[in-house]
Amino acid sequence: MPSAAARIFILLLLAYFLSYFFRAANAVISPDLRQDLGLSSAQLGLMTSLFYLTFALVQLPLGSLLDRFGPRFVHPGLMLLGAVGALLFASAQDFLTLSLGRALLGIGFAAALMGALKAFSLWFPASRYASVSSLYVAIGASGAIAASSPLAWLKEQIGWRGVFEWGALVIVAVAALVALGVRNAPKGTVLPPSTQAGSAAQIWQSGLFWRMGWLNFVLGGGFLAWQTLWGGDFLFKVRQMGSLEVGSLLFAFSLAAVLGFLLCGPLADRFGLPRVLLVAGVCFTLGPALLALWPGMPPFGLYACYVLMGFCGAFNILTLSQARLLFPTALTGRAVTAINFMGFIGVFLLQWGMGIVLGVWGYPVALLVWAVLLASAVAVYAPIGLGHQAAGAN
Repeated sequence: MPSAAARIFILLLLAYFLSYFFRAANAVISPDLRQDLGLSSAQLGLMTSLFYLTFALVQLPLGSLLDRFGPRFVHPGLMLLGAVGALLFASAQDFLTLSLGRALLGIGFAAALMGALKAFSLWFPASRYASVSSLYVAIGASGAIAASSPLAWLKEQIGWRGVFEWGALVIVAVAALVALGVRNAPKGTVLPPSTQAGSAAQIWQSGLFWRMGWLNFVLGGGFLAWQTLWGGDFLFKVRQMGSLEVGSLLFAFSLAAVLGFLLCGPLADRFGLPRVLLVAGVCFTLGPALLALWPGMPPFGLYACYVLMGFCGAFNILTLSQARLLFPTALTGRAVTAINFMGFIGVFLLQWGMGIVLGVWGYPVALLVWAVLLASAVAVYAPIGLGHQAAGAN
């Protein structure tokens, strides 16, 4: 990896690490939020999901901004709004302020992955794009590891409010590093001219896009909804575990996810991206189904389910690589942000919806509903994974 490309990779990686940390933090601090602010399950789900709603909504204009201006200033500019959100979250005394802070955090990190993918499309050859992207996500996903057992320990030392106060300062520092140290393209290379706005219709009119999008909605969205809230809340409420025990299981989930991110690129190169993604979707579906049918399984079974879901859920990142390969470079930003939009709208709706369902019927029903949605997404994607629909076909 050339030194300039390596520098850009590392600087953008710092921002992505923070994105994962802040999106996952509520899984560990949810009991504190319930106690300090008296949140219900529905309120907790809605507030946490606002990160993903604003994150998803920003994806729509973000693709065009990245195609036109590149990530160098677009990304850190948004991060400053995230710093404001962290401060609001830390000082919140009511549900509305907490929700506003969480929403601003979502806006702040909206370009953490998409900005990097746009930069990588210009700094790395297409043949290395999937492997570089999967490495970036794998290392960045360690932010979720930091938001498990380490966060459980840290909040015992300085409180959850202190975590977000200091976190705001870290966000500002990393935003400055990105603005100062990242170039949009190699020297002598200019950003490819953005095509007319109407050309983005070829993305949204693609039948293959919707097959990938529905899978990312339920698999990618559900993976993050579980990792960043309900996976911890399930352990607190159903299994009556303490913070450190919950942190340990979330640590195992996140560590498995990092391994999944690392291996999904090479496996896709070896066996074919659609086939690998299909198998991962089938295996991931077993997790919520088993937890719904056997919530009292022994600890070993719990760890096995969390590891399975973490590892296989990470493969959802392949939908972004698939989108990158289907559309021209000038549309890269819009193609990957469109798929990302589907995933993060999925997190918002699944995280909020699960809170409503479990508040009425409990976790077994909520998990079974999720498992059925996963099965439908796998079935919709199956013609691609089995090779019955050619890549790029509408």
